[in-house]
Amino acid sequence: MTAMWQRAAAVALAAISMAVAGPGAAEAANPAATGTNPAATRAATPGVIPASKSGSLPPGKPTGAPIQLALIEGMSGPFANAGAAVERNLRFGVEQVNAHGGVKLGDGAHPFELVVLDSKGSTEEALTQLRAAADRHIGYILQGNSSAVAAALIGAIDKQNSREPENRELFLNYSADDPALTNGDCSFWHFRFDAHAGMRMAALADVIERDKAVKKVYLLNQDYSFGHDVSSLARSTLAAKRPDIAVVGDEFHPIGRVKDFAPYIAKIRASGADAVITGNWGNDLTLLVKAAREQRLDTKFYTFYGNSLGAPAALGDAGVGHVMAVAEWHPNVGGAASDAWYAAFRARFPAAQDDYPVLRMPLMIETLAAAMNRAGSADPTVVAKALEGFRIDNDFHASWMRADDHQLIQPLYVMQMDKTGAPGVRFDNEGSGYGFRTVLALPAERTVLPTVCRMRRP
Repeated sequence: MTAMWQRAAAVALAAISMAVAGPGAAEAANPAATGTNPAATRAATPGVIPASKSGSLPPGKPTGAPIQLALIEGMSGPFANAGAAVERNLRFGVEQVNAHGGVKLGDGAHPFELVVLDSKGSTEEALTQLRAAADRHIGYILQGNSSAVAAALIGAIDKQNSREPENRELFLNYSADDPALTNGDCSFWHFRFDAHAGMRMAALADVIERDKAVKKVYLLNQDYSFGHDVSSLARSTLAAKRPDIAVVGDEFHPIGRVKDFAPYIAKIRASGADAVITGNWGNDLTLLVKAAREQRLDTKFYTFYGNSLGAPAALGDAGVGHVMAVAEWHPNVGGAASDAWYAAFRARFPAAQDDYPVLRMPLMIETLAAAMNRAGSADPTVVAKALEGFRIDNDFHASWMRADDHQLIQPLYVMQMDKTGAPGVRFDNEGSGYGFRTVLALPAERTVLPTVCRMRRP
């Protein structure tokens, strides 16, 4: 199996040459955006530079001390399956970096090492694990499956970095989508590699705007910061783009504790809603769509994560033409480079239940490695400055890290569930026989939203 993965990965990486560009003119004109580290400044050559010419090594085993990356996530509890999926995606990115020589620093090449710390889905336990990572002098914290946890970690990291400047940590966020994290609550020590809830909602609303059959909408979300963000964003966005749509329900449920969504489905049916908008994820989404199928609810679902673990299989035929999702990528985007990347992931994780590739997660790892290569340093402060304004282009997903707020600007796709083999659906999800086709593709520049971030830099 390893040999097969290596062959597929070699094919994929031959087709995908990650490229990094120097900061754009706006960032280059702002010293705070590029940092003042001499090594980073020397390496930040304008233009697009192939990774092989920007400090990465030819394939070979890196022999230096590992650079540890601490994954703090719920690996047990109600969202353990989501935590396991995150680990697979991040491990794939780590293995890709290490297979291509690791990270080049002044003292040689270093591999990445993923250290998994179980938060059990609890904010308190996440903070405990953060302290454990600091005690081990791990400079890179990875988390995303809860905006509430992310906010707590950012606050603690801000204090840690101020109190112990010799033991600083950098927070890389792959999924926590609360817009405040790169707006009013932005931090120099936090970088988000996912589109925030406002960006996702705007993309979904572009499709809802065209769907004249939708007259009534029911909002159902998890009862925490992100769920409330989705609700408020849905209301404001619909008011701007489809003021004729009536919001006939706006409900929140306990996160991770509902075992039977049948009562909620009954309320949706009674409301006469044509569509449901939900930011639910993990088991809260799978159980919701399962209940919708069992009760034969003939209502469209506009979701943030309808393509996620278990959801297509739970919906079955009931989801065909009814479920929309939004993401930065999906397997049916198309093109040789995208197909090759997906083939490499599936060769590494061939089990059907592991078929949930999330491009932004391995991309985050590869971007971190490229930034370290450019800066010639693994120091979190130096690397943070190198990441600002950083541009990535792997031949099918061009993006850049906005220096103003540390929000990755990247393409977004709105997709609709259909049977495998239908036009635009070459690949299914988790062997379910159901996949997604693109109904709206937004290039990175069309996903940009303003920020109110007023970042304080060290």
